[in-house]
Amino acid sequence: MRLSLRPMLLTFVLTGVMLLGGCATPPPADDPDAVAEFKENNDPLEPTNRVFYAVNDALDVVILKPVALGYRAVVPSPLRTGVHNALSNLGAPLTLANDVMQARPARARVTLTRFVINSTLGAGGLFDVATDMGWPAHDSDFGMTLAVWGVPDGAFLFLPVLGPSNPRDATGFGVDTFALDPWGWIGKGDTVKDLRLVRTGLSAVDARTAVLDDFDKLRAQALDPYATVRSAARQYRHRKVDDARNDVTGEALKKSP
Repeated sequence: MRLSLRPMLLTFVLTGVMLLGGCATPPPADDPDAVAEFKENNDPLEPTNRVFYAVNDALDVVILKPVALGYRAVVPSPLRTGVHNALSNLGAPLTLANDVMQARPARARVTLTRFVINSTLGAGGLFDVATDMGWPAHDSDFGMTLAVWGVPDGAFLFLPVLGPSNPRDATGFGVDTFALDPWGWIGKGDTVKDLRLVRTGLSAVDARTAVLDDFDKLRAQALDPYATVRSAARQYRHRKVDDARNDVTGEALKKSP
């Protein structure tokens, strides 16, 4: 029972923090263009979200970006690719669980095939042999599972540390982290805990390293980086959800807009 309550508790705490902050003031009704934009943004907690964006951005500049730059400078590209592949392979059981819960047999078959191939021929996942054999990866999580079964995303949220999200996906993150990820409840002891921390840290550095150049361009070129991140994150997420709804795999996945 405790495992099932922790994701909900996480979501309630985060949402409560948001609600304690400021809310965006709707534009006057006699300005239809502004009203339409306000509704399209779906960001009623924008003042608070912008505060958290600023905090996250500062932490990124001080901590995560320097670590990612150092990682890219010190670790050779083939080894970084191997780490990325291994992390992706470790996430396959969670992806498979959500593929199954979404009732998406084609995607579930791809995920299972990739896991078997990469865990064996790919030396435990260090090499992405499956993609070379025509089995490309896809994303799947409990937020997407909720979306497939009709749960709306809700208002935009920018969460501390986690970044762009919404109530549905924040709940999904909690369920994935505390209930569905098998590596979270297999094994006990300090060694297992340390390995989980290493995996979490490597995942954060790997993800940040992958977008180093893109984030620099965004900061330099965007008139409003927060609004740009909000739009890009929402579009990316909607595309991933649409792929899941349509059971998109293989070459169709590569060609999806």
